[in-house]
Amino acid sequence: MNLIDKKVTHKRFGTGSIVEHNDSIIEIHFATEIKKFVFPDVFAKHLELHDKSVAHSLEKVIQERENERKEEELKKEEEKELHRKKHELRLEHEKLMKNHKLHPQSQMVFWCDTEERDSAFSEWKVFSGIIKSGTNKGQPNKPSRLHQNSAVLLTGVDSNKSEEDRRILGVYMVEEEFIGKHCEDGNIPAHSVYRLQLSEEESAQMFFWNYYVNEKFPDKMTWNTGKHRYFDNSWMAQILQDIISLKNDSEERKQVQQFYDHFCKMNHITDQELPKPNGALMRK
Repeated sequence: MNLIDKKVTHKRFGTGSIVEHNDSIIEIHFATEIKKFVFPDVFAKHLELHDKSVAHSLEKVIQERENERKEEELKKEEEKELHRKKHELRLEHEKLMKNHKLHPQSQMVFWCDTEERDSAFSEWKVFSGIIKSGTNKGQPNKPSRLHQNSAVLLTGVDSNKSEEDRRILGVYMVEEEFIGKHCEDGNIPAHSVYRLQLSEEESAQMFFWNYYVNEKFPDKMTWNTGKHRYFDNSWMAQILQDIISLKNDSEERKQVQQFYDHFCKMNHITDQELPKPNGALMRK
């Protein structure tokens, strides 16, 4: 909109002529001086255009600016409210982290089908599954026991093998700030550092049932239903300890040792108190 040379009247300075303007400033030459004003805000209360046609067009510009200002204010308020809610959630999250009480069975083992193995290690996460019955049927399972101290064990058994041949494929700590009771989508992501996948040779030496036992049926090695189950914190420590002994490469051994040290620290486990593996397979 070209306003140069347009006549205006100011409530205080009288009649003048527009000599310059841009998107934010307008200059007006009055009888004895040139004044600068904020554009187009000055037209809302203090300045009147003589040209009615141009004045009408300018009103539209002013209205558009006002609408934009209100939208910007609304956006800022929404962002402020979102920030407030995030802050409240953060405080709640920190409270849960701080007040968490260790459960003696806060580790989780997964039965990985052949097709699931690749995705588990490429995406470094597993899915807790769907609730099969009840009021929450069809919704993802919440891994409520999992917390900062939890690790996820990935296992598998070849189709031509028996259940007692179930091997350990890999293991990871859960993501740094993961809280199972807040997990709505059922996905359990891995820690950014503490994660490892065993080679075929290593996995062949790591039998799951060397560590796991159902105390009600200590002689049985069966996995009849479900894709996962919780198990003892000490069993996971035993598994990590044995993985260390498998490593010949000094750098790999160091990485697993750091994993083990972190896990034991998070679960208040010491080497002196850690029992030897005594799973169902060891009792045969």
